[in-house]
Amino acid sequence: MASKTWNVGIVGYGFSAKTFQIPFIQEVPQFKIYAVVQRTPKPDDDAEKDLPGIKSYRTTEEMVKDEGVQVVVITTAPDSHYALTKLALEHGKHVVCEKPFTPTTQEADELVALAKKQNKLLAVYQNRRWDADFVTLSKLVKNGSLGRVVEFETHFDRHRPQEPSPDVSKWKNKVIPGGSAIYDLGAHLLDQAVHLLGKPERITGFIGSQREVNTSGFEDSFTVLLHYPKGVLVTAKAGVVSPEEEQLRFWVRGEKGSFKKYHVDVQEEQLKSGVKPGDSGYGREPSERYGTLTTIQNDKPVKEVVPTVEPPTWTEYYRKLARALSGEGDLPASGAEAREVIRLIELAQESSRQGKTLDV
Repeated sequence: MASKTWNVGIVGYGFSAKTFQIPFIQEVPQFKIYAVVQRTPKPDDDAEKDLPGIKSYRTTEEMVKDEGVQVVVITTAPDSHYALTKLALEHGKHVVCEKPFTPTTQEADELVALAKKQNKLLAVYQNRRWDADFVTLSKLVKNGSLGRVVEFETHFDRHRPQEPSPDVSKWKNKVIPGGSAIYDLGAHLLDQAVHLLGKPERITGFIGSQREVNTSGFEDSFTVLLHYPKGVLVTAKAGVVSPEEEQLRFWVRGEKGSFKKYHVDVQEEQLKSGVKPGDSGYGREPSERYGTLTTIQNDKPVKEVVPTVEPPTWTEYYRKLARALSGEGDLPASGAEAREVIRLIELAQESSRQGKTLDV
């Protein structure tokens, strides 16, 4: 394990920074939170008070001039990712960009090329590669428990049929470049599928709104089909009209077995309730949420409960980043990999507009 300490500058001090970034950065001793960009601190929301000893900046332009900052973590809305990532790379910083990476493939390509030119690492925060349920499923696929996989369903469904009330602080419900469910939730689902199964040959997209009242035109739902060789099909889906007591998360079928799993990974839920990554029980799923594996034995289906694996948790993202920065391994999720996800999102949008399947 690397022994060097890297000074981290965080751009933005909202939900993403406080919930998904800072707790995990603090868990890895190779990182020190050195600076934060917070435009408008308030008495009850002040990075300087929450993180004593940090440098506080009002603009990213100011922070990237600080030679003490070595790694910049961008946690702002996706329509700002391209400009802020470019600015940080131009000033010689390594960058972690929150997902979705960029609104367009062209922007992603420019940033990947710039990082290479600057000889800096560019990573994208695809933390859900370390969801405990996805790690469990990946293990079953790779060890042959399911045999040859032919159908892979991955869901982020919820029941929220009412139009969200306007809130200027929440980009996730607004029509902006890089917004909509396909960029927000789809970036996770598609990344997991490609990370496990590779890039598909063709894609079919259905993107729009399931809400009856939708005055903004926000695209709140999607279904994307990824077509692989030999008939393998991935269905990635997120909807807002799904009145279920337990929401389906994974249903993966192969020649030897089928894995079915309900409920999303517990980490976000725990973080929102105040549980920290280092706390006892963090990331561990209760037994009532375990998935089931059905296999054929003596020509009959036999079902068994599969305990969710002991999770590496999202801290593993920053552990891998520390190793990569010291030349001891690959990035946890590179800008080039994230670019492929953005390309799939663009193709899914085009497929939905044209009403036909497209080559990847």
